[in-house]
Amino acid sequence: MQDEPPQRTQRNAKGEWLAMHAWAYIGTMRSHEFMIYGATGFTGRLIAEEAVRRGHRPLLAGRSQGPLAELAVRLGLEHAAFDLGDHRRLVKAVSDVDLVLHVAGPFVFTAAPMVRACLEAGTNYIDITGELPVLQATFACDDEARSAGVALVTACGFDVIPTDCLAAMVAARLPDATNLEIAINTGTTPSPGTLLSTIESLPRGGWVRREGLLWPYALGRGARRQRFHDRERTVLPMPIGDLETAWRSTGIPNITTCFSAPRWLPPLIRILGPLLRPLVRMQRAGAFIRRIALRYAPGPERELQQHGFASVWARVSNRQGERAEAWLQTAEPYRFTAMATVMAAEYVLVTRPIGALAPSQALGADFVLKVPGSRLLEGLEG
Repeated sequence: MQDEPPQRTQRNAKGEWLAMHAWAYIGTMRSHEFMIYGATGFTGRLIAEEAVRRGHRPLLAGRSQGPLAELAVRLGLEHAAFDLGDHRRLVKAVSDVDLVLHVAGPFVFTAAPMVRACLEAGTNYIDITGELPVLQATFACDDEARSAGVALVTACGFDVIPTDCLAAMVAARLPDATNLEIAINTGTTPSPGTLLSTIESLPRGGWVRREGLLWPYALGRGARRQRFHDRERTVLPMPIGDLETAWRSTGIPNITTCFSAPRWLPPLIRILGPLLRPLVRMQRAGAFIRRIALRYAPGPERELQQHGFASVWARVSNRQGERAEAWLQTAEPYRFTAMATVMAAEYVLVTRPIGALAPSQALGADFVLKVPGSRLLEGLEG
């Protein structure tokens, strides 16, 4: 939680020029300019493949030597296996690269040691988390990041790049906005890592931001119908990363974030939520729930990744009742994450932002529109 709202930021002229010309520098980077830690996970493999497709040769890293070696051989890359608990080894490893793409979740367990190592080594850091405690802890390192002259850019995947960028776009149209609403329809199936992060967040329950502070909000409550770019859907308030990132990037004090859900899910969550939260905390019961859940979370198949899409809606309003809203369509979330994360690494290595930053602060509100498959829609009828 924060005591006072952050200031809305604007890039200076030099930053704007670099942003316009960043893409011209792609391909001039050194071998191992960046590391992908967590490369053998579902999303990590997609990111590694996308990096190679874009002409990069990142260092693949993670805990398990066998899967890393197999992936490295397939992609023709080098690899390094080390555990995040070995701080000295971790600092040495990240000292050899300019940037770390940290994609090993659940981030509530993995982000802190990697952030600490990057600060100590003077290495830029990007992750793809959406977990509120992780975002809070990373943003709390802003002063240290500025002293070290590095960027800590958190939540650089789906959903937060699309939602944070869209929120910044609509907030710019209504500078005195006091309320922000965001709704997401992913149109995909979760990966094992996504599902594990969701399970780990269950004991914390639901949250909304009111007058700049996070307040508990009962899971399953507040379901309503929301128009997306393709059709109307049921949405349900859920505590996603924008409760922190959009607060930091827009300064809007009242934020509610929603996910689309089947009509039957909200009442089921209201019934089962209070039962599941204590079970997840229990070691044996929690382990059993995770094993069962992972059997049903293979992640989207390639066909869905290639042809699926996601939808995002954001609306701001002020105390006078004035509003601004927009809709965004993106590529399927895991495909979007692979493309956007590599592009974010390219961008950070060229523009060199400094500090602990939300995606739109580090990359610009229009960054999402540079990612293939993204398009902005406004003034929908019907």
